[in-house]
Amino acid sequence: MLTSLGYELDRTPAAFGSLKSSAPIVHQPDTLRRRMQADGYLYLPGLLDAEAVWQARQEICDRLAAEGCLDPNFPRIAAVARAELKMHFRPDLVPFSPRLHTLLYTGTLMAFYQQFLGGTVLHFDYTWLRAVAPGFGTHPHCDIVYMGRGTPNLYTTWTPLGDVSMAMGGLMILEKSHHLHSIRNSYGQKDVDSYCLNRKTASLYRSGQKSWNGALSSNPVSLRQRYGGRWLTNEFKAGDVLVFGMYTIHASLDNHSNQIRLSSDSRYQLHSEPVDRRWVGLTPGGHGLESRQGRIC
Repeated sequence: MLTSLGYELDRTPAAFGSLKSSAPIVHQPDTLRRRMQADGYLYLPGLLDAEAVWQARQEICDRLAAEGCLDPNFPRIAAVARAELKMHFRPDLVPFSPRLHTLLYTGTLMAFYQQFLGGTVLHFDYTWLRAVAPGFGTHPHCDIVYMGRGTPNLYTTWTPLGDVSMAMGGLMILEKSHHLHSIRNSYGQKDVDSYCLNRKTASLYRSGQKSWNGALSSNPVSLRQRYGGRWLTNEFKAGDVLVFGMYTIHASLDNHSNQIRLSSDSRYQLHSEPVDRRWVGLTPGGHGLESRQGRIC
């Protein structure tokens, strides 16, 4: 059984499918751009060196072991969670893996984006690292609501840090969802760090007492029924990457294994285009209070 946020997914052919591989066209930038425009994602199995991925994973697992997060009866590299562990988002682990920084921001991946974007590439300095213990996955969302203060021509790369089975809860894409004008023109115009100055709750949002997590829905099943398309995913191997744009709806499967699912999200754009300052610099501010912006709603 496959679930997301506790809801069992409809796995009939009309509702569920596999990601289309773009590996055969990886060195054809014009074709890649057309496919991105048509599909909203590029699935690139084997793009990265698998051994380099495993080395980055080892550094992260060593840190998790030092924190007592892993079951000591298994090799660290397996990332088997200790009983009752609750964990999901761990960007604080990134400094403990210099190999992850090398993997994401030098070599093959940067060369891919140089070719795909057709110019000098800028990457965000903030890396979103997920260490998802057994339990629920990530809610459906579009990335634009988290990083929409710069160019909309910004791309996310989801990198599984090791092999990710269906049971471990990999990422899934809602087919053709980037074409949904109803999403672009409503949800897609929002910003998780903005709030309405003319509402009674303004002071609560400004002070951080209230916030919005950017979720498009808490039910991936009803979301798909409402907007159509299929949930697309795969079993992933170390070295695979999944690239998608700011308006592509995505979520993840729940983790039904005994392992911590390790993955990273990194972002890339042309250096010549405006950048969302929340995510660049030596100490990116992210979603801190200094990023809050009031507006008239």
